[in-house]
Amino acid sequence: MIKQASPNGHTTQAMMDSNNILEVNNLKMHFPITEGIFSRVRGFTKAVDDVTFSIRQGETLGLVGESGCGKSTIGRCLVRGYQPTSGQILYRQADDSVIDLASLEGEDLRPYRKDIRMIFQDPYSSLNPRMTVFENVSEALLVNQMANRSEMEDRVAYLLRRVGLRPEYMRRYPHAFSGGERQRVVIARALVTNPRLIVADEAVSALDVSVRAQILNLMQELQEDFNLTYLFISHDLSVIRHVCDRVVVMYVGKVAEVAEGLDLYINPQHPYTEALMSSVPISNPRQRNRSERIRLAGEVADPSNPPSGCYFHPRCQYAQDRCKQEEPLLRLTDEGHYAACHYSDELDLRGAIIE
Repeated sequence: MIKQASPNGHTTQAMMDSNNILEVNNLKMHFPITEGIFSRVRGFTKAVDDVTFSIRQGETLGLVGESGCGKSTIGRCLVRGYQPTSGQILYRQADDSVIDLASLEGEDLRPYRKDIRMIFQDPYSSLNPRMTVFENVSEALLVNQMANRSEMEDRVAYLLRRVGLRPEYMRRYPHAFSGGERQRVVIARALVTNPRLIVADEAVSALDVSVRAQILNLMQELQEDFNLTYLFISHDLSVIRHVCDRVVVMYVGKVAEVAEGLDLYINPQHPYTEALMSSVPISNPRQRNRSERIRLAGEVADPSNPPSGCYFHPRCQYAQDRCKQEEPLLRLTDEGHYAACHYSDELDLRGAIIE
């Protein structure tokens, strides 16, 4: 039982695992669909639909799934770029008090924006081209009144060195840098307020393959040095396997499976995860003919008009009548995973070939 701080300064009691820095409970983010000159709401796109997971202090949690499954929307909800439709985002502060970020608005969010920072996908559009590197990186310090001019310059110079750039680069503009160098600047900007949790939204997907490994290694070094916790959002299963301790698999706004990183790859418990694992590239050419890739029939469900029952059932080769009528709950399986499948304990699913 942990004290929960409320916006008015009072405290209540909240149940939260002491090992977790963040717990997301029944999170929903529904975007209205409007029509006509009066913008009448005719429906909702359920980008995030009743999602629950937790992030442990100091770990890297992977969030993986197809494009449009709601990964980035969750990330923006956590940093409160979006106001969630409903649900809880419980954040455990350094003093062990717990705050529900989903319940806060406006100025009440300011103290927490420096603790939870975001690394965006595109280093070319995420930096203001009219501002120098110093202005881009130090802006959060200025807005939060965390340092004077001299202290800001010292902080920016230190972080530029730490991410592999020369301090004098702070006087240059973003157009003078390559994609990999810009992403290093973005990482420095995320670290400038000394955060505890970093949401990395496809942090390496826009970079050349030769640069990705450098950035990933840098992020892992920074995690150890600054005691960071990562939520790593990606559609690249090879990257997720390399950097993540645990993985959350999403499909059309819902969590399909949660498991420890390597165990998820070897022993998936959800048919959708099995299909994803079959697409993992096999580096050893002698192993490439051992199994065929699972090619899912049909198209990804429309989040504004999802199917009944299990959202995955129209594409699932194991689907039965129950799957079409009853929505599966995310439950603990016999293998220790959390899977949203009625028959996860009965199916014999194959994992990725790990060499």
